[in-house]
Amino acid sequence: MPDIFDLVARWWKRMLAVMVLSLLAVGIITFLKPRQYLSVATSVAASSLASDKAKIFNENIQALYSTLGTPDDLDMILGTANLDTVYLFVADQFNLFDHYKLNNKGAGARTKAALLLKKNTKVMKSEYGELKVKVWDTDKNLAPQLANAIMNRLEAIHADLQSSGNKATLNGLQTGKMKLQMQSDSITGNSESLIARKKALQEQAQQYEKLISEYQLMVDSKPPVLIVVEQAKQSPWPDRPRRMQIMIATAILSFLFALLAALVSERRKISR
Repeated sequence: MPDIFDLVARWWKRMLAVMVLSLLAVGIITFLKPRQYLSVATSVAASSLASDKAKIFNENIQALYSTLGTPDDLDMILGTANLDTVYLFVADQFNLFDHYKLNNKGAGARTKAALLLKKNTKVMKSEYGELKVKVWDTDKNLAPQLANAIMNRLEAIHADLQSSGNKATLNGLQTGKMKLQMQSDSITGNSESLIARKKALQEQAQQYEKLISEYQLMVDSKPPVLIVVEQAKQSPWPDRPRRMQIMIATAILSFLFALLAALVSERRKISR
């Protein structure tokens, strides 16, 4: 095996040429790419039991409910963050097809803007069980607005899903109360059995009314799914591309490649 220092001494010009060409090519690509600023919004999961009316109306077990949820409660939200629905909504909200200077028109521009936003967004669960929405954008003022908007949209979608059960129950109670009132109003006789039947129906209707008021409060309050602990803020410096790190990595890798190529060439000469 040839000595490394001797090998470098004989091949240094060609190795240097490889490094220079590699650095030049990567440098042109890197410096032509627009610099992007990173903004991060952070939240934690609220308890999924917050939509249970017992949390408010049952005084004996209120202490059993925790305000915060578990990291596992974020898994469904992470799944929603992979859907285009969120990004289409935010793209429309901020008119991103103009911001990205797209040539497409109509639905095509809207879809492409949403895909570009999705490409520049990362929604993840941190090692501490927090939900983080990271957004990169060339406009340092727009990046935090986009991150906060995506977080808010995710929260709104799942808050609606969480309260859908209470809405269905409320509708069922309202329908049931109307039926009881109709049955009560239809009783016109004066016999004891009819009077007792009418009184029972009225008592049932009162119970329904109490439940309706409780479920109406739960629907109106719409308990949160996410609790934002840190809004996204403006970054004073760009996050990517990290030009210095890329150039250093390119220099190291191109040197190793050139050294390996020189070593292979020398071994071929020896084998002949």
